[in-house]
Amino acid sequence: MLRRVVLAILFLGAFSFAQKRPFTFEDMMALKRVSDPAVSPDGKWIAFSAVEVNLEQNKRTPHLWVVPAAGGTAKQVSNEAAGEDRPRWSPNSRQLAFLSSKDGGPQIWLADFDAAAVALGNERKVTEISTGAGGELWSPDGKWLMFTSDVYPDCPDDACNKQRDEQRANSKVKAAIFTHLFFRHWSAFTGDKVTHIFVVPAAGGVARDLTPGAHDAPPFSLGGEDMYAFSPDSQEVAFTSNIDELAAISTNNEIFVVPVSGGTPKKISTSPGSDSTPLYSPDGKYIAWRMQETPGYESDRFQLVVYDRQSGQIRSVTRAFDRWVESFAWSNDSKMLYLTADDKGEAPIYVVPVNGGAVKELIRGEWDSLRLAPDGTIYANKASVQAPSEIWAVHLNGAGGALPTQITDLNHDVLAQIAMQPLEPFWFTSAKDKVEGFLIKPPNFVAGQKYPVKFLIHGGPEGAWGDSWSYRWNAELFAANGYAVVMINPTGSTGYGQRFTQQIQGDWGGRPFDDLLRGLDYVLAHYSYLDGTRVCAMGASYGGYMTNWILGHSDRFRCIVTHDGMFNTESAYGSTEELWFPEWEFKGTPWQQRELYRKWSPMLYATRFKTPTLVVHGQLDYRLDVSEGLQLFTTLQRLKVPSKMLYFPDEGHWVLKPQNSRLWYKTVNEWVDQWVKK
Repeated sequence: MLRRVVLAILFLGAFSFAQKRPFTFEDMMALKRVSDPAVSPDGKWIAFSAVEVNLEQNKRTPHLWVVPAAGGTAKQVSNEAAGEDRPRWSPNSRQLAFLSSKDGGPQIWLADFDAAAVALGNERKVTEISTGAGGELWSPDGKWLMFTSDVYPDCPDDACNKQRDEQRANSKVKAAIFTHLFFRHWSAFTGDKVTHIFVVPAAGGVARDLTPGAHDAPPFSLGGEDMYAFSPDSQEVAFTSNIDELAAISTNNEIFVVPVSGGTPKKISTSPGSDSTPLYSPDGKYIAWRMQETPGYESDRFQLVVYDRQSGQIRSVTRAFDRWVESFAWSNDSKMLYLTADDKGEAPIYVVPVNGGAVKELIRGEWDSLRLAPDGTIYANKASVQAPSEIWAVHLNGAGGALPTQITDLNHDVLAQIAMQPLEPFWFTSAKDKVEGFLIKPPNFVAGQKYPVKFLIHGGPEGAWGDSWSYRWNAELFAANGYAVVMINPTGSTGYGQRFTQQIQGDWGGRPFDDLLRGLDYVLAHYSYLDGTRVCAMGASYGGYMTNWILGHSDRFRCIVTHDGMFNTESAYGSTEELWFPEWEFKGTPWQQRELYRKWSPMLYATRFKTPTLVVHGQLDYRLDVSEGLQLFTTLQRLKVPSKMLYFPDEGHWVLKPQNSRLWYKTVNEWVDQWVKK
């Protein structure tokens, strides 16, 4: 009888595993996107934002959640149709500030937190600024809220801003006159507005502009740590700004400080490269920030520096650490700094003494958004290629060890149904370096069977593949319909030292191209289940450039998918906005380095184009203008190369709208199937 029971249990377990199914786009859209953990000052609670996607309504909506810091059931505490985002605890842990557009444009709201019921109540709006509020922070004394807003620099008050916006909205003339560069950036025309930092009494009232003038403070950011902070005594604000007149060719962000009461900001940084994300030490003696040393180079290594507020001395605490510092946080005693940095396909947590010493690795994994609790526990987001971010606690012991504990698990019910394969790293020798790559098997892998390959090429070019989650280029979703996925981190990738990253300069189609093909040769020789006769090359941004380059330099691929890639290096220079990027990568302007631009221009090898190609581009992509995609598609059609173009009039460099994303995945996967599976 016992034997029968054991066999039944084993059968049911095997049956349950077999019932797991491949990942679908609808599954991905059903996942809640957890981010931005905020630890209550009393150390008892974690507030965070989780974005939900409604495919039918074609929108993404964030809501607020709260979970006990010790672990337990997470509870959603807001549910307005407009959504709520960026929870921030008051210093006494009794209130939450957050952003919402439920009463017009985005404004700061406050709500009382009922710990017994784990609920919010007595909600009230703090700001009434016509230009909207974002990025709110509490002052440590609880009297002020700092925020950002985009305003007209010559307007003395909000009434002026409101009148100017209404005049523009009501004007029948939509033409614009430009007198300087950076008239458009990323996916929007900037107009005459700049970002300023304000403070407003937490009880409500008139907001005070702390950074008046014609420069953005803080500058544009794609996310990450805040670029401003309060001092522990609430008397001062440190912030990031770029005051160079030619911001389109300057990466020279600087750190300034200004009294909360207002006044003339004082510049405290000295590097000719970028300085950003200042953060005061808890004891108020120091300000730490991320620093780059090389002007005009956005992919220079970010070091972590510490500024002594009394002496004015600036010291790098990670100069000997050959990795980019990403997020960071102070220890409660102000003696240590915790940080994350890309390293070989992961972003581990490290610690470094403030007064000198080696950077020590605490724990591997893909970590971000470090937050310290009063007891020294680190709370952070952790993701992998098999699961999006959830909040984890990292408990430290006196022996230097780190024990991770998962705090939230909002996506368990969806992911428990899905069959996914783990990321498998491999290394091979290129012309000059050892290079890392990764493999993902199809979900229902059968030994002895041959599988077609999706060969993914990352963007940047100073980026990297690794054990991380992506909604835009999800490797598990690419593998789900019967493919093996291969990803290589060629010359130019991050996480392998600055020398490896920097060697792509002036060599876009050289060593990186060689690394990619050598890596493909390696996996085909060492993994017998890969079918080398059925491979499709796919990439976006620099990956799009590289697939365009492959078009003219290799016939080994069955198909190509190129998304927002550079096709004509010379025209791309004149239609992009961040000019420091091409001027660094190609060692000057096209009129200074024309032969180098032409050497690496995919367009000039069009006579060799044969591979069936899907071209994807967004109208609002101002990093790589839509004309690059149109030129490529026109060339392919003129040469009678099998080709198709997917054009998004309402997307920029990334495809973000849910239904657009569904069309993107459908079109891409069908194109690959058409040429690889036939």
